[in-house]
Amino acid sequence: MTSYSVELNDLVKYFGRRLIFDGINYSFESGHVYGISGPNGSGKSTLVKIIACLISPTKGKVKHTFAGKVVEEEALHNYLGFVSPYLFLYDEFTAEENLAHVSKVRGIKFNKERSDFLLSEFNLYERRNDLLRGFSSGMKQRLKFAFALLHEPQLLILDEPTSNLDSSGKEKVYEFIQSEGKTKVVLVASNEETDLALCEKIVELRDFKNQASRK
Repeated sequence: MTSYSVELNDLVKYFGRRLIFDGINYSFESGHVYGISGPNGSGKSTLVKIIACLISPTKGKVKHTFAGKVVEEEALHNYLGFVSPYLFLYDEFTAEENLAHVSKVRGIKFNKERSDFLLSEFNLYERRNDLLRGFSSGMKQRLKFAFALLHEPQLLILDEPTSNLDSSGKEKVYEFIQSEGKTKVVLVASNEETDLALCEKIVELRDFKNQASRK
């Protein structure tokens, strides 16, 4: 197993004058599933967006390392798989066309064998040639996992991963989280107890609301 790590160094985030979190220091390593927990509005999505370099912290740094070498921000998409309710899909494309397009955006050859495998695993293979505008919200959520896993990333960030999923969909997601967590870094941002039950360690954002009060 080639190691991947993420280091959070003194992360602080404000939106205007409102403090989101203050003083997060944490390390995530390959071979583990980590939770990021907190009530609605606590900053879970904000933190994972910072880790994914989609937004910047007010203060502090995030460092990604693979096989002992720093991963530069512009190359992070090659190592990262991301699932979230706000991930954009193209309703005018089919499921397979969506996966082919994201491969093109990443600058890699579309792996149809891997695509067929993931579509089958998430019970979408028979609908692979259907336009997404006819998909339910649960089907679109399952397709987002195929997006995230298509290029076999070293870091998997799952923001509210079981949103819109029925019980069978949740079971499949949990199966993949456990499997990927054996060799990859998996981060699960959620306040669902069943999601967090899969996590070995949990970052509780309520502990980082006021650094001064913890001294």
